[in-house]
Amino acid sequence: MFWTRLFSGIILLVIAIGSIWLGAPVLTAVLLVVSLIGYRELTKALGVPAGQKNVVKADSPSSKTSFFLAAPKVTAIEITGMAGTVLYYGIIQHFMKTGQDSGLWDASEGIVWLLACIVLVFLVQLSVYVFAFPKYQAEQVMAGFFSFVYAPVMLAFIELTRMTGVGIIIVWLILISSWGCDTCAYAVGKLIGRKKIFPVLSPKKSLEGCIGGVLGAALLGFLYGKLLVGMFPITVDTFAWQGAAICALGAVVSMVGDLAASAIKRNKGIKDYGKLIPGHGGIMDRFDSVIITAPIVYFMTMFLIGH
Repeated sequence: MFWTRLFSGIILLVIAIGSIWLGAPVLTAVLLVVSLIGYRELTKALGVPAGQKNVVKADSPSSKTSFFLAAPKVTAIEITGMAGTVLYYGIIQHFMKTGQDSGLWDASEGIVWLLACIVLVFLVQLSVYVFAFPKYQAEQVMAGFFSFVYAPVMLAFIELTRMTGVGIIIVWLILISSWGCDTCAYAVGKLIGRKKIFPVLSPKKSLEGCIGGVLGAALLGFLYGKLLVGMFPITVDTFAWQGAAICALGAVVSMVGDLAASAIKRNKGIKDYGKLIPGHGGIMDRFDSVIITAPIVYFMTMFLIGH
């Protein structure tokens, strides 16, 4: 299992680094596929499709295998969310193509269209609920829209960050914040972790590990800034401290994302969201922290750096 998990992790890292470095349209395509799979995993976990009796319970003998629903058919609510996901990334791609030669876009106009897309998905899903009544329950509609915002909309901030004026530099802070925090927290927790901070939700997480994860991510962000001599339009020291601040906050949020995804699984009595990634589970199992960190890094970039 260790070697399977390690090999899968390396493949994921290569895909992530390669697509982020290349940018659109490669990054757009990768994020679109990941978003669609993540959306479907969430809707299945939350009971949007029919056939949820096929869920593998966490305390069942077969719970050691990854959670996977083979039977449920895709519902109209999910089709709406998937169509909205394609439209959402289509809008991003359109405004990038019609932007400046550098690949930037008119953020003000683009964001208006993205907000319109989010509202449109909500209204169409409400319409499905009304016109198909009583086929769907209110909880299914809410879960369908929640899943749309949770996976596709939040993940899109990776590309929005990449499209900013200094995006090729800033976007890596998303991975440093989430995966860097996770690695540092694991190492510190293993070495000196004593006080359990979430004994019910995540028994293995310790207070020492959480603090180590945040400080470790901040240090990595600081060192990353120091390495960018001559590559940033402001003083390197300033960016180093900004990188540390962004990564520190991103690390805190990444742990919230990780725990939130775990809380959903515990609420629904499942072990994994899927079995797409050997040794890791599904998209939502591997990208749970990145999903939440991406918008924080984007907005922190806007507030601190202003590009």
